[in-house]
Amino acid sequence: MSKEAVQTSPAYEGMTGQEVKKFKYWEYRTIAMCIFGYALFYFVRKNLSIAMPYLNSEMGISKADLGLFLTLHGLVYGLSKFINGIWGDRSNARYFLVGGIVLCSVCNLLFGFSSSVIALGIFWVLNGWFQGMGVPPCTRLMTHWIVPERLATKMSLWNTSHSIGAGLAIIFCGYMVSIDWGSIFGAGSMLSQHWRWCFLMPATLALLGALIVWIFVRDTPKSVGLPELKTGKPEKEVHSRAEANAEHRAFLKKKVFLNPVIWTIALGNFFVYIVRFTVLDWGPTMLKEHLGMDISHAGWTVAAFEIAGLAGMLTAGWITDHVFGGRAPRTCVICMLMTMLCMIGLCFVGEHTPLIVAIIILMAAGFFIYGPQALVGIAAANIATKKAAATAGGFCGLFGYGSTIVSGWGLGMLVQYTDWEVALHTLVGVALVGAMIFAFAWKAKPNGYED
Repeated sequence: MSKEAVQTSPAYEGMTGQEVKKFKYWEYRTIAMCIFGYALFYFVRKNLSIAMPYLNSEMGISKADLGLFLTLHGLVYGLSKFINGIWGDRSNARYFLVGGIVLCSVCNLLFGFSSSVIALGIFWVLNGWFQGMGVPPCTRLMTHWIVPERLATKMSLWNTSHSIGAGLAIIFCGYMVSIDWGSIFGAGSMLSQHWRWCFLMPATLALLGALIVWIFVRDTPKSVGLPELKTGKPEKEVHSRAEANAEHRAFLKKKVFLNPVIWTIALGNFFVYIVRFTVLDWGPTMLKEHLGMDISHAGWTVAAFEIAGLAGMLTAGWITDHVFGGRAPRTCVICMLMTMLCMIGLCFVGEHTPLIVAIIILMAAGFFIYGPQALVGIAAANIATKKAAATAGGFCGLFGYGSTIVSGWGLGMLVQYTDWEVALHTLVGVALVGAMIFAFAWKAKPNGYED
């Protein structure tokens, strides 16, 4: 945020120049720790993708069982984001964030030392639950430290953390499985199996990272002697815990569960994630079978989709703040329409299409689909206000990860009984429906603080 923006924001009303300066320092420190902290969650989450071939070859675990791990993990994670969002709004974000990293790391250690399919499945599903402790504290932190009119830009920056964490996890685990652990621990040793180190080493590093987060993160401005941001009307004083709980439940009901705008963007998120997860989960298979692309090229092409998404997140956040005055659904409409055009482009790509054309189309799709992916949580946080930001984000996430039923099992069945051309035409319709749903929130206010 520029110095001028900090000084002129109404949220800083009543602060002295020294307090504004200190607030700005803590804002950047908090954003940096949210990026670092949430990247650690992905470091002990996306490591499974590299381990899966070795779990298949070294442990004899079938692809069906590995697919079940992914499905259950995704569904439990979506439910956890919602429930932990409700808890996270009223919990100390420092404890919540660090606790989540530690518990995910422990699950990874237990996974790495296990050998039965049942134990592996239990620990990975538990990891999915504790992964849901990542977004709520980050959302709470940023809505307490960032003024509403700059939240889209700054939260889009934070949203790049999942790509950073996932990329580092894949690179690091790729190196781990290349080491000859048998020569170190003996060929018959449990630790000679490559897949185990995809969990043991990332978990160890994540635990060290949790210590760094603990040292540098603080919950709210009040916890470091700073005044809270001035957003909306002053909160009325409550005189008992029962009264406070009743007021909070009423607030959640009004701002989240009975809020038509939240329902609109949550439903739109369902369609955003169908497109996103279809490309991520099925992209290499689709490119290999539909376009005849070599699997190594297909992997890099999907990676390009993710990289382009980083730029898409940042661009969408900037446009939301500087062009649409914080109205994220408007940006989402445009992004989903552009995603639809990209899906139409893929429908015309065939085996004789130059590789660079397919890469450009997929990169464009990544650029546009990751805009809404980032903005849904941002819009939910601003509309529900900082008092219910984590709950609203978790509610939208519940719809997003519920889409795995369609993008995983549903798409697999569709391709099995038809072909990839039908699947791609279906994605065109999915993107169009998503754009139409977001359009219902076109006139929505940029945030809920005015209410």
